[in-house]
Amino acid sequence: MTRRSISKRVAVVTATAVVAVGTVAAGAAAAGPGWGEKKPGWSGKKPGKKEIAGLFDQWNSALASGDPEQVADLYAKDAVLLPTVSNKVRADRAGIVDYFEHFLANKPVGTKIETHVNVLDHNSAIDTGVYEFALTDPATGEKSTVEARYTYAYEKRGGEWLIVNHHSSKMPEG
Repeated sequence: MTRRSISKRVAVVTATAVVAVGTVAAGAAAAGPGWGEKKPGWSGKKPGKKEIAGLFDQWNSALASGDPEQVADLYAKDAVLLPTVSNKVRADRAGIVDYFEHFLANKPVGTKIETHVNVLDHNSAIDTGVYEFALTDPATGEKSTVEARYTYAYEKRGGEWLIVNHHSSKMPEG
């Protein structure tokens, strides 16, 4: 190789490296500030399906407390609740608390019948399926069971799993 071809080769390799570095830097800039940094609450590994399915137990325990505020604490501030035994959409904390004030009067005890968990990423997951509630009428003491379909959409915010969307509807055939 001649000195001239070596110089030419070095120039091409250098130019290629500059273009490659510039492309990566431009991509990082386009991704925005904090690109590549760990986000708050990010554990570095995706949650397991069992962990997400277990969030129902936490919610069911909050129901057992009889405290609508404790139940509402499991929902994000911008959560939407489409409840089982109400026609009203609850899109704020006051509405969610109001629903549970009435629902908890029936002393509900939930049991999952069927569950399907889809972990979307480190900070979001969906749990769907069928559950039933054993209810006790506060006026008569009469017991009943309501079977319903459900969907919980969860997001991990501030290191805590919160419900961002909860849809529950009575089974149409039953």
